[in-house]
Amino acid sequence: MRAPSAALMPLAEALAQLRGLAAPVAPRTVPLAQARNRIAAAAVSCTRPIPPDRTALRDGFAVQAAGIAGASPYAPVLLLRAPVQVEAGDPMPAGTDAVLPAEGLEGRNAVAEVGAGEGVRAACEDLAEGDVLLAAGERIGPRHLLALAAAGCREVAIRAVQIRLVATGVFGPEALSPMLAALIERSGGLVETVAVPDDPGAIGRAVAADGADATFILGGSGFGRTDRSAEGLAGAGRVLAHGLALRPGETAGIGEAGGRPVLLLPGHPDAALAAFLALGRPLIAALAGADEPTPRTGVLRRKIASVVGLAEIVFIRCHGSEIEPLGGAELPLRRLIEADGAVLVPPEREGYPAGSEVEMVPL
Repeated sequence: MRAPSAALMPLAEALAQLRGLAAPVAPRTVPLAQARNRIAAAAVSCTRPIPPDRTALRDGFAVQAAGIAGASPYAPVLLLRAPVQVEAGDPMPAGTDAVLPAEGLEGRNAVAEVGAGEGVRAACEDLAEGDVLLAAGERIGPRHLLALAAAGCREVAIRAVQIRLVATGVFGPEALSPMLAALIERSGGLVETVAVPDDPGAIGRAVAADGADATFILGGSGFGRTDRSAEGLAGAGRVLAHGLALRPGETAGIGEAGGRPVLLLPGHPDAALAAFLALGRPLIAALAGADEPTPRTGVLRRKIASVVGLAEIVFIRCHGSEIEPLGGAELPLRRLIEADGAVLVPPEREGYPAGSEVEMVPL
């Protein structure tokens, strides 16, 4: 158990230890309707060309474009035989290469012309055999669901990371637990929230219980009389670090129980959010076998000042390509809820001057 005066573990070391405990969870197959926002366990490729043949893109009449060239209401072209009426998605009859709108035909007379290929989808134009629809480790979004369904896939293999969120000793638990649960789910995890009293035994039992791939203990990570989370973790497993060189979030910690990673999140909103962004989200990505999102960049409207030796999370608000720093530690809630991202200042920097282009992590 760490004493308040002990050295803080560097953020990079804490993250490396967590990742060392985080083997990707076993994949499972789910229907497409349950796959949104989950992490793909394997790549999926199209197994057949779509469409397999030329198809109509709109309702009308299948014609050969060259046969009605120059047709107009003033110069109708008499068709030798009545054209086949088609609807969007129908295969094109042999010898036709365009779809004439319904208003372009009066009886057997074409009164409008169309170009070759107009109103027609060529074979393989939507998807070709072998096209990659979904990459392993990719988050499954609406566009992936469209492609998978169009290719005839009814289910997909995912890695669903089960996170147990143990809420104890939290400053405003009604506010923090829903926020963390939403962030976990947005990161591709499934969350089970368990509220326990500030009791090491109760905390330890919640941590040791089966059914989770990792546990986040929310609150009670400090050194006050009612802060018992680290003690509860020690009773169920091992505390690897209690106190990290992260601001806000110095009282965060890491450990393991039953071979599963455990993350101690402070109970104040700014520190809880900072520790989740710096450690929780990368841990979920490692358990899911997912690549972490590529950070966006923006230009600072004002400078960011930071303390050398500590990794610092600074919450920001985006204004187009510009970034407005809101602050980090002890940020009032009314400002924190304006944040739509954060900048991680590495421990070797004193910050960034105004006008710098910096990387930001979206919330």
